[in-house]
Amino acid sequence: MTVNAGPSPMQDPMRIVIVGGVAGGMSAAARARRLDEHAEIVVLEQGDYVSFANCGLPYHLSGEITQRDELLLHNPESLAASLNLDVRTGHRVTGIDRLSQKVTIQSGDDTYALPYDALVLSPGAVAVRPPIEGLDHPAVHTLRTIPDVDALRKRIEDLLATRGQSQPGPSAVVVGAGFIGLEAVEALTARGLQVHLVELADHVLPPLDAELAPLLAAELTAHGVDLRLSVSAQAVRQAAAMPVTLGGAVRGSGKATSPAAVRVTLSDGATLAADIVIVNVGVRPASALALEAGLDLGPTGAIRVDGDQHTSDPHIWAVGDAVEVTQAITGARIPVPLAGPANRQGRRAADSICGRRTTPQASVLGTAIVRVFGLTAATTGANQATLARAGIAHEVVHIHPGHHAGYYPGSEQMHLVASFAPDGTLLGAQGVGRAGVDKRIDILATAIRAGMSADDLAELELAYAPPYGSAKDPVNMLGFVAQNVLSATMPQWQAQDLDKALATTLILDVRSRSEFAQGHIDGALNIPHLELRQRLGEVTALAGKRQVSVYCASGVRSYLATRVLLSEGVQARNLSGGWLTLQAVHPNL
Repeated sequence: MTVNAGPSPMQDPMRIVIVGGVAGGMSAAARARRLDEHAEIVVLEQGDYVSFANCGLPYHLSGEITQRDELLLHNPESLAASLNLDVRTGHRVTGIDRLSQKVTIQSGDDTYALPYDALVLSPGAVAVRPPIEGLDHPAVHTLRTIPDVDALRKRIEDLLATRGQSQPGPSAVVVGAGFIGLEAVEALTARGLQVHLVELADHVLPPLDAELAPLLAAELTAHGVDLRLSVSAQAVRQAAAMPVTLGGAVRGSGKATSPAAVRVTLSDGATLAADIVIVNVGVRPASALALEAGLDLGPTGAIRVDGDQHTSDPHIWAVGDAVEVTQAITGARIPVPLAGPANRQGRRAADSICGRRTTPQASVLGTAIVRVFGLTAATTGANQATLARAGIAHEVVHIHPGHHAGYYPGSEQMHLVASFAPDGTLLGAQGVGRAGVDKRIDILATAIRAGMSADDLAELELAYAPPYGSAKDPVNMLGFVAQNVLSATMPQWQAQDLDKALATTLILDVRSRSEFAQGHIDGALNIPHLELRQRLGEVTALAGKRQVSVYCASGVRSYLATRVLLSEGVQARNLSGGWLTLQAVHPNL
């Protein structure tokens, strides 16, 4: 719906009221001002900060962003001066009267009503509060707002200043190994804390495919993080008071507290001592105000909007973490709490309000990235678990290329996984590595948005010089491998199918003898791929009528071996991703 394109000289200016700032709300406010110089634009923010870089909070906690003010993008005064916006912090909207088009506002002890012509809801999301006893203990924190990071930094600085040299260093428990949890772990470790990371899922960063997660786990462990997987935090309790021993004498007669503030009890019975507990197990849409106003919500509790961000009320729009979007691959209607979509939604809502042609809300890929010490992990589209739950047929390919030409110094190995529909359409991709992952995932996200197939990836023309990439870029390689798989040029098997392969096929290891000696599948026949043509008789004799399941380190040599066997009439298939992927899925091999 179009409210209007701006007042005529005889009309009163339109009043646009925006509930909530930060990404979605402030994008809507700024865009509306650029489109309509005469509109009255009021932004109501219940907190003290209306425009801040919440994605930068962990990096201020770590000290990488040294100045707190760097996170504060704008304040009410700067927004009034630059955009003529009426920004009111400390103003909480408590109700919406849709009939009279007014919002009720609480500011301190005062309550007042404010009429609107167009209302934009940008309430964001609230942290999920898990069923953990003791979450109200002062040692327990979240990491979502400026006050959150202020409190954490003060607590850390106090701990570092007061902890004696004879006492153990400060420690922290982080509950939740998602994106924010991993960023918090890195930040706390950088500040010198011993960190315990607790995750209910069986691997860190649950949106990541399981075969890539062990790479992150190994990186965390290498940096001293105590990783606790497949367990949950049950309780946070005050640590018992203990005498403090100084120089052999007992001081305090039991009145002094122990070095750790709390004990965190886990579901497996373990207890972790901690000075700080950070709980980040996810968020849910802050849609209570919309619900009370009678607006339509989806089954996830997110606000339903159309392609122009309209809610079920023609005078109300909604944007950001609280709204429902369409997942691009599965078609599911879900909230996606990411800054990029929120900013675009705010812009779109303003265009709609001001009568401009809009670019309707596109389905959302959920492209995301995180740094874990020296590694980068990134994902776009649908992962394997999501595809399986949705019943979407797909083939998965794994490759382990260098991020640039191998002959140029400094090439770092990447680990890329991509899922393709039977017709070759790219459905999702993920990557982990020390360099080049962000570039490839961005390309693959663009490819999914464009509806590209394996054939399209194979033909992409990407910038190449030895310091930057390879003539056959890893993105091209994903396309080449998928072409081979989908055309049956390279039948493949997956690491998850190891037990079945052992029971029904001959396992052929085509790595070198030295590689084989360092670790292999029990019962595998080792014939280095350069010897295979001369020793085909051994393979056919041992295989009999069975299929041959071939593997090497990464899948390249075993692909060559598979082609040799197929050409000789032997049923053969190649292990996707080779021994590197197999070890990730079966770490006890």
